[in-house]
Amino acid sequence: MKDYIIDLEAEKSEILKRYRALLRACKPTMKKGDKKMIRQAFDMAVENHKDMRRKSGEPYIYHPIAVAQIAAEEIGLGTTSIVCALLHDVVEDTHISLEDIEREFGKKCAKIIDGLTKISGVFDANSSMQAENFRKMLLTLADDVRVILIKLADRLHNMRTMDFMPRDKQLKICSETVYLYAPLAHRLGLYAIKSELEDLSMKYMEPETYKFIAQKLNEKKAERELFIKEFIGPINKILAEQDLHANVLGRPKSIHSIWTKMKKKGIPFEEVYDLFAIRIVLDSKPENEKADSWKAYSIVTDLYRPNPDRLRDWISSPKANGYESLHTTVMGPKGQWVEVQIRTQRMNEIAEKGFAAHWKYKESSSDSGLDQWVQKVRELLSNPEANALDFLDDFKMNLFSDEIFIFTPKGDLIQLPIEATALDFAFEIHSDIGARCIGAKVNHKLVPLSYKLQNGDQVEVITSGKQTPKEDWLNFVVTAKAKAKIKSSLKEEKRKIAEDGKEILERKLKSLKITYNSDNIYKLSYFFKLQSTQDLFYNVAKGIIDLKDLKEFAASEKVVEQKPQQNIDSEKIQNIIKQVKSNDSDVLLIGEDMQKIDYKLSNCCNPIPGDDVFGFVTVSDGIKIHRTNCPNATKLMSSFGYRIVKAKWNSQKQLAFLTGLRITGIDEVGLINNLTQVISNDFKVNMRSITMDTEDGIFQGTIMIYVNDTQHLENLIKKIKEVKGITDVLRFDSSEETISVKN
Repeated sequence: MKDYIIDLEAEKSEILKRYRALLRACKPTMKKGDKKMIRQAFDMAVENHKDMRRKSGEPYIYHPIAVAQIAAEEIGLGTTSIVCALLHDVVEDTHISLEDIEREFGKKCAKIIDGLTKISGVFDANSSMQAENFRKMLLTLADDVRVILIKLADRLHNMRTMDFMPRDKQLKICSETVYLYAPLAHRLGLYAIKSELEDLSMKYMEPETYKFIAQKLNEKKAERELFIKEFIGPINKILAEQDLHANVLGRPKSIHSIWTKMKKKGIPFEEVYDLFAIRIVLDSKPENEKADSWKAYSIVTDLYRPNPDRLRDWISSPKANGYESLHTTVMGPKGQWVEVQIRTQRMNEIAEKGFAAHWKYKESSSDSGLDQWVQKVRELLSNPEANALDFLDDFKMNLFSDEIFIFTPKGDLIQLPIEATALDFAFEIHSDIGARCIGAKVNHKLVPLSYKLQNGDQVEVITSGKQTPKEDWLNFVVTAKAKAKIKSSLKEEKRKIAEDGKEILERKLKSLKITYNSDNIYKLSYFFKLQSTQDLFYNVAKGIIDLKDLKEFAASEKVVEQKPQQNIDSEKIQNIIKQVKSNDSDVLLIGEDMQKIDYKLSNCCNPIPGDDVFGFVTVSDGIKIHRTNCPNATKLMSSFGYRIVKAKWNSQKQLAFLTGLRITGIDEVGLINNLTQVISNDFKVNMRSITMDTEDGIFQGTIMIYVNDTQHLENLIKKIKEVKGITDVLRFDSSEETISVKN
């Protein structure tokens, strides 16, 4: 008993210590009376969470204090946000009501906490609910952006303390984080938080790769620091001579960004040269910011030769999230490319603290890209008919992607996502102009509607009063605004045609002596595999379904008691798992109870024993097994978390599994023979296919082979690399197509 009391006292002391640290973080934004309000919120949180513990066994109150600390220190939010961060879980988890919050802290706090409570459920009973939750969160952006900023602080702390969560929960939460929250942090200008969320997700999703890169970075740390010191010495000297006050430092790249570069370029860690960036932060007066930045650029490029293709000027044209900086890549003293970022203290604060800092400097900002972005969010949310999952895809495409800058004939600047077409531009100008668009002139040259625009293009739209939106337009537009307007127009047109089809169908059924009623209409929709009765009427009006087809229906014995269900719910998932019969394929154990259940290995990533895997319950194809780093895993886990089941390899059986290797090398006599000798004779591995292509003395090939597990594969790769002429061997997914998540 004594030990327990001592523990409680120690915890009480730790809670007060953390509270004092929070007050220190809040000091820069505190006004008179704020400390009292924060103390009141802290006392309410402590009292109402006193009997609650986290999975780690720690007092629950540590979490809201940490969220408030992140909001204050890392995002730069003020007192109202700190109060809401401290109380963000009380309405959901305790007896405290929103009325209590409003009475004690006012309407604004109650509204923010209401927003946080509505979006607290991450993995709901079905996929559209998850997407709807995200939509709800974004609705608050138009009203009060602090809801999203506190939610990001909440997510960051949960990611930092996820060691005690079960493995399947870790994977689901990481997938949702990397799919939605990290891009959202990026778009709101919170680069440090975005990088940490990506790194933490990678730590749990790809632990071996994460540890490998972290270890490599640590090994090179001393060498890297010496290089940075030698590189920035001359820059500091000339900046001081020219009376430019600046802080010059080396900033390491995140583990996730290094891994992304390795994958994108297909190179090993040793060939990633830009493991860090040099940042020059200038202490400049507002009126001198641009001139001082270009002076610093001139100093750097006088000392080190710049790469002419790698200059990025986000000072003249800031990014949509308000980011301003000059980026250049220069050749360092040891023949190594080095990225240099040049910005002022104001720009740096916006880059570090994003939205919160943007509002602080808003009055001095003549044109806010961030305001335009918020307006685009509102436009996207204003489409009430959008399917929740389509909404998520459109949101990612339009609001998380990098943008291009397009000019109107009068020189006005329009921001569009990369891959945007001339038709997207037309809809961006005005919905009616988009609907009547028949073509465009890009840089005075006539182009089709599907023409993909490039940064800096000047576009003139050509319209016709006779033009109406076409269905094939949906194949090449990318902006949510264009898609929504086209779909809306097509839907109205389809509705009119379907009305005619309804009358035609009624007459034809009468001639076949079939009663026209809702039961038979549903049976017809099911018979012709159509998703709605409107599709049925439309197909009849268009002549796709004629009298002959209706006679086939009349002669068939198919009977449907009710309208077919399109969605799959949690209960159905469990039934699918229960109905799946076990066979001899006991290489994998599946589900919470680790049973021997039948499954299929997914073609999109071809998992093999030793890979980290999970099961995905499909509607019509049983359980499919995916690697956790499968190209489709993130989307499946974040959008369909409730259909994910545990899976692990059973080491008792030795079977052969198909996987692919991509091989690069220098073409030498006998190379193919030496390669096949290692695979077939030395390793006794069966090959399903081999393709080779040679150009200018370099050969590239792919081999599909059968291996037992990841260890077997790693040994084979190691041996192949020893073959004279081979420079690189990489495992690849046999099918690099993206699967449909509705399967």
